[in-house]
Amino acid sequence: MTLIFGHRGSAGNYPENTMCSFIAASTAGADGIELDVQMTKDGELVVIHDETVDRTTNGTGYVKDLTYEEISQLDASFKFTQFKDSASVPMLNEVLEWAKQQDQLLINIELKNGIIDYPGIEEKTIELVRNNHLVKQVIISSFNHYSLVKCKEISPEIETAVLYMEGLFKPWAYAANIGAKGLHPYYHAVKKEIILQSQNYGVAVRPFTVNEPALMEKLIKENCTAFFTDFPELAVKVKTENTPL
Repeated sequence: MTLIFGHRGSAGNYPENTMCSFIAASTAGADGIELDVQMTKDGELVVIHDETVDRTTNGTGYVKDLTYEEISQLDASFKFTQFKDSASVPMLNEVLEWAKQQDQLLINIELKNGIIDYPGIEEKTIELVRNNHLVKQVIISSFNHYSLVKCKEISPEIETAVLYMEGLFKPWAYAANIGAKGLHPYYHAVKKEIILQSQNYGVAVRPFTVNEPALMEKLIKENCTAFFTDFPELAVKVKTENTPL
């Protein structure tokens, strides 16, 4: 059965990568959430997509140049101004502590170290996952495949997944080569035969970011492992309508 991951929580209707967005995704019935991790100047792991705080908060500057104390003061309501007083940039540990109280909620942690090198981000992330006893519920993904290999070396028991944008030849073989058990392609880069071949080789396929009901329905009918969506509530509805009683 196809699983639904709330992309940055429920980013279509809530401020992305905030606690209210993650709670909304879980409440909507999503099987998992996806979040992005960067590192502050003082070495704290924070949940924010961009390398800078400019787009999603009322602040400016690179995450790497700001302390967590400075970032924690920012309004992260993004374009959803109705959440102005309740949306801040959470620490990764804050999200994980909440997630472990949910009923087997899956957590996809995307390491955002493709542009900026954050020394130690893999070790710190894995330490938090282990401390929160979430090893079996976490998937670590990244566009930085060197980082995925490093994660696998540190923690063979945590699943890793390959993020990629364009056509990849025999992606299931590439995933196996770097020890990854998942493929997270941009939805334009995934075809039915790739889904089938990959899953036959024991590699999960979870495309992003799937927001159109017709595509959701197509992936569900093709028994795709999962997909990421900004609208988990809509995806749950489509899944229910396309699941035999």
